[in-house]
Amino acid sequence: MKTRRAYTMGARAQAVEATRRRILDATFELAQSTRLADIGLDAVAAAADVSVQTLLRQFGTRAGLIDAALDHANQVIAEERATPAGDIDAAMRVLVDHYELRGDTALLLLSQEDQVAVRPIVEAGKAAHRQWVRAAFAPFDGDEDLLVVATDVYTWKLLRRDRGHSRARTETLMTQLVRVLLTDRSQ
Repeated sequence: MKTRRAYTMGARAQAVEATRRRILDATFELAQSTRLADIGLDAVAAAADVSVQTLLRQFGTRAGLIDAALDHANQVIAEERATPAGDIDAAMRVLVDHYELRGDTALLLLSQEDQVAVRPIVEAGKAAHRQWVRAAFAPFDGDEDLLVVATDVYTWKLLRRDRGHSRARTETLMTQLVRVLLTDRSQ
């Protein structure tokens, strides 16, 4: 009898975790195209195919949901942007792939940075990007501020969206910028 109950509790825990993940994924997906202030519990619940009560049971409040979704988004983004240190071409390929997938979302968030609730999210994103630059280009000497600019989402936007370059051309141009800024320490 004990093994049956343990199995049921394990299955229940898995179901709860799957529901939690669906809610976080739905919130993250809604944030791709909706201003943060406009994401309501009803919309998240509908997108996750759960009730608002289930959502509140999981996260307590809308603020709790947003905080958990932010943690979830940061994990997803860190995985998407993982790159080996010192491989400029791989780093830039990963970065441009990430911007192709999430660049417009980053720009949407940046457009909201004057809002008190969004400001910490944007600041954390900026800090994470700077840390990515440090890690990706660690074996090289270069001006960190200029590397941050050369790899920034606004640089991608200028080349890709404003100038209309292809994804490949955008990657090439951004990589050229980075190469100009780096000096190999081993030389």
